[in-house]
Amino acid sequence: MIIPSRPYLLRAIHEWLIDSEMTPHLLVDAEQENVIVPMQFVQEGRIVLNIDYSAVQNLVLDNDAVLFNARFSGKSFNIYIPMSAVLGIYSKENEQGTMFKEEEGFDIDSGDSNPDPTPTKPKRPHLKIVK
Repeated sequence: MIIPSRPYLLRAIHEWLIDSEMTPHLLVDAEQENVIVPMQFVQEGRIVLNIDYSAVQNLVLDNDAVLFNARFSGKSFNIYIPMSAVLGIYSKENEQGTMFKEEEGFDIDSGDSNPDPTPTKPKRPHLKIVK
C-alpha cells in the first residue's frame, strides 16, 4: 500500500508559511467530485482559498481532506476539499510553496485502472529542488 505524501507535505508547508508570517493560499480543483466550495468564486474550474488562521475557522488538514469554515461576501460556508483536489499551496506574499502532481494512493476513480494482474514496474523516485 502506498501512503500518499500530499497531506504530509501540505501540513509541513502550511506550518512553514505560518511560522514565516506569510499567508498560505490553497489552489483547488473545484471540478473534482465531493469538493464543496462557493462555486460563484470558481474560475476555469479552480479556486484559490486563503487558509491563514485569521481567515478561516476550525481548519483541519487531515490525510483525507481539508476542512474549514470561512466567510465569502459576508456569508458563512463550510468548505470540504478532498486531498486529491488540492493542487498546491503557496504564499500570497512571494508565491513560494509547492504544486502537487497526480499521486498514487488517492482513490479518485472507483474503476479498476489497471485490470492487468501483471505488476507494473516501480517508478524511480523523483525529487525536485525548491528554492
